[in-house]
Formats: sequence, C-alpha cells, structure tokens
Amino acid sequence: MSKVVLKNLVKSYDGKNNVIDGINLEIQDKEFIVLVGSSGCGKSTILRLISGLEDITSGEVYIDDKLVNNSHPKDRDIAFVFQSYALYPHMSVYENMAFGLKMRKFSKNIIDEKVRSAAKALNLEELLDRKPKQLSGGQRQRVALGRAIVRNPKVFLMDEPLSNLDANLRVQMRAEIKRLHQQLKTTFIYVTHDQTEALTMGDRIVVLDKGKIQQAASPEEIYNNPRNQFVAGFIGQMNFIDIDITDSKFKINDVEFYNEGLRTINKAVVGIRAEKMISGSSKITVQPLIIEMSGGERIIYFTLNDCRCSARVPLDYACGDNVELKLSVSDMYFFDKVSGERIL
Repeated sequence: MSKVVLKNLVKSYDGKNNVIDGINLEIQDKEFIVLVGSSGCGKSTILRLISGLEDITSGEVYIDDKLVNNSHPKDRDIAFVFQSYALYPHMSVYENMAFGLKMRKFSKNIIDEKVRSAAKALNLEELLDRKPKQLSGGQRQRVALGRAIVRNPKVFLMDEPLSNLDANLRVQMRAEIKRLHQQLKTTFIYVTHDQTEALTMGDRIVVLDKGKIQQAASPEEIYNNPRNQFVAGFIGQMNFIDIDITDSKFKINDVEFYNEGLRTINKAVVGIRAEKMISGSSKITVQPLIIEMSGGERIIYFTLNDCRCSARVPLDYACGDNVELKLSVSDMYFFDKVSGERIL
C-alpha cells in the first residue's frame, strides 16, 4: 500500500504567515493526483513537506499509515522528479540511473537488472552509453524518470517535470507518464500550473490557492461543478460577467434572463465557458475586439456588461463586423460577488 495522508498540515517560514494553511488530504494507494494552482499557492511546498525536504510547522504526514514527520527523506521510500533534470553531466545515462542504487549498496546484478528494465520501459535502451549533453530535452527527462523508477518507491513526487519541454514533447511525455503510472501501479503526486496537464493526467485534481485547498475532485467534477469562482476561472476558459438582479431577472447587454434561484440576491457574477457562448437560444450581438485562429476553431474577444469575454467558435461560424452569440441560463454559473463562492 502507498497511501499518503496529510492532516492539518501547516508551513510557515516566518512564524506569522502560513504558505500552507491547514491542508487535509487523503491520497489513495495507486492514485494519480495532481496539485494545481498559480505560482506561490503552495503546491511545490506540499511535495517538499511530504518528502521531508522541508520541516513541518504543524500537522502530520502519514505514508502507509506511518507517521513520517521526523523520518529522514531517505527513509520515507519516495522518489522525487524535479523540474530540472539534475543529471550528472560526467556520467552516462546508465550511470545516472544506477547512481542511487549504488549509494544504497545494491549488488551489481540487481542494479543492472533494474536499470535495464527501466530503460526498456522508457525507450532508453539505445541511449544507455550516452552523456546527458548528447540527449534531447525529452530524453533527459526520461532519464530523470528512470532514475526514480529503478528505486521502486512507494510514492512518486513530480514537481512540474515537463515545464522545460516544448509543446509537442509535453504532449508525448504526458502520455508516457500516464503509461508508467498504469504499468508501475504505485502512487503518483504530480505538481503543475498547467490546467491541460491537470485535466488529462489526474485521477483527481486538487486546486490550491494561497495555501488552501479550494476543491479536490475528479477532472470532470472540477470542470463541470466548480465550487467557487477561483476554481471556475483556473480550470478551463470561463467568462465572468457582473450582473444586477431584480426579481430573479438580470440583463447581459440588453438581453434579459431569468433564474428563480436568484430571487433573494441583488448582485452576482455570471460565469459562462467560452465554448458555451453559442449553444443557447437567447441571441446577443457583439462587436469583436480581436479574432484569433486556434487550430480548428476561432477565439473571439468582446465585452458583455463592460466585462472582457471570449468565445470559442468553429472556423465556419459567421465572424464579421458583428458576431451573434447564443446564450442559455442552463450554461451559466452564478457566484457571490464578494466571496466568490458558488450561489446555485
């Protein structure tokens, strides 16, 4: 079992401000969980607290039901893959992958078996004699993964391992890491600020902001039922429109909408995903500010209620001096204007 449990986890560097503020999270055995959030939200710090590279201010970390707060990093049976490859430039691929096992006094036969098995899983068999400088970025990242795999740890911790790669390599490595997770059948805790990585890789996504968990759920649940305005805006492309409400009615530009659930509310923020801006029956004509090509679709930028918005439309959608939007209340999310919490 490779279950990880965080209980009331707090980290402060100055004794006054908490960069991690009371995190409670249970990560199941063999789960692939993604911690996502903007820079400074605390996601990388959580990895360092789990690994023992940072001291915990208060709270508890359990790995396999064992309290590890005071355990040395090498005794926690975890493997850490960093953003930088951190390969030894004077060593071959084989030597880089074998180094950790040599330090743990494994026999040469076992080291060779583990390194070659990991190299086969990562398609590195033809590169074992090369030095890091002879490798591409994707190959170096696979070596860094291989160095972690040979240890056969209980938990893999990955801190933005794909951020140094170009777009095509990121797509390839996303698939590679998911395949490895399925093959190794162990627990992966993956940190990223990239919502695409979070949505495509995670069994569960944990959205963080200012050291607190905003929502932890499946990618589908996070996308379709965001708990608050921060989650809705961070995962996916959502427009936010300020509205004034009278007797459950509100206007977007000059078009009136109705929602019975808003009867006791005077002001709110409406959220509509960019891909849902032409899927309803209520028509609104806008003047595009910018029209961008994005692969097989266009992205149109405009204003609604003086709020900057965007729509994703097919290439054959009519886009002239004016563009017709088609909105539906059923596609709208409503948030409290002050707290940002979901209203309905």
